[in-house]
Amino acid sequence: MAKKLKVQLVRSSIGQRPAVRATVRSLGLRKINSSVVVNENPAIKGMIATVKHLVRVEELD
Repeated sequence: MAKKLKVQLVRSSIGQRPAVRATVRSLGLRKINSSVVVNENPAIKGMIATVKHLVRVEELD
C-alpha cells in the first residue's frame, strides 16, 4: 500500500509566482489551513518541494 501524506497550506500564495500558485491549486489547496491527503509518489513529492515554504507535510500510516 502506498504511503499517504497530509499536506496543509499554512501560508498564503498571494504574491507568489504564477507557477507556485498553480502548484498550490493543483495539490487541491485553496484556503489557509486547508489540507488534503495524497498518495506519495515522485510527482507529488516534486510539487511539495516547489511549495515547501507554504505548506506543512506529515506522513500518515
